[in-house]
Amino acid sequence: MKNSITITSILESMLTPEEVQRVVKLIGPKELLLIDSTTMTVGKTRLPWAPYHGERAGIKLQVALRAENGQPLQVVETLGSKHDGPMSEALAQPDYILVMDRAYGKLERLDHFKTHGQSFVIRLRDNVHLEKPHALRRLTKPDSSVIRDITCQLGTPQCRSRQRHRVVMFRDFEGREIRVVTDLMQVTAEQIAQIYKARWQIEVFFRWIKQHLNIPTLFGTTENAVYGQLFCALIVYVLLNWLFVAAQTSWPQHAVLSFARFSRLFLFKTTC
Repeated sequence: MKNSITITSILESMLTPEEVQRVVKLIGPKELLLIDSTTMTVGKTRLPWAPYHGERAGIKLQVALRAENGQPLQVVETLGSKHDGPMSEALAQPDYILVMDRAYGKLERLDHFKTHGQSFVIRLRDNVHLEKPHALRRLTKPDSSVIRDITCQLGTPQCRSRQRHRVVMFRDFEGREIRVVTDLMQVTAEQIAQIYKARWQIEVFFRWIKQHLNIPTLFGTTENAVYGQLFCALIVYVLLNWLFVAAQTSWPQHAVLSFARFSRLFLFKTTC
């Protein structure tokens, strides 16, 4: 997750829990699995075994997050210098629809996913060439943000996908053009756009982990100590999320809290 991303832009661009549930119901039995990574950077002298960029060292969390309940299905810890792309194959789950950003959109990987029946919605890099586009017939909604809905091959003659893929182009809340590639053919282009929009949930997850569980403050500098602290933070998050869901049924409607406010109140009361 980029440091320049603000919580305001995240909240403006993400779906509400109700909208996520609606999208999950529309696409059928498969859930959305949001895959992304976040890097915790510290001084290089503290973690000499974890080189990242220049004078910084970093540990990366590769997370597969279930969109339906906002909880991690799988987490892999790697060094910050490891590339995100190959990790998507380790986190892939055929029973889910993978939703990922541009770092995971290697053309060979897209062909591999499609050949092996792994459903996906992945953002394309802006410089990926669209070869032999064929427009899909569909009814255009007056208020739709979708610009184009096509099938095509991806890339140049030097590096081109073997398979034809569906590409949906739409505008985000700031008017920027987003291109996503998918194997899903039985859902509308608007639903594809909504599926990708649900990916912002994992950005909120990373923001919450960093702000509330103090991961940048390391209690130890060995590899085992750092990895152990990260997993402890994730365990705390899952337990808090479980308590939050369990407590919602007993709250009166006028007193319903957000997860962030519930967590602050819970942690405050237990530490005083």
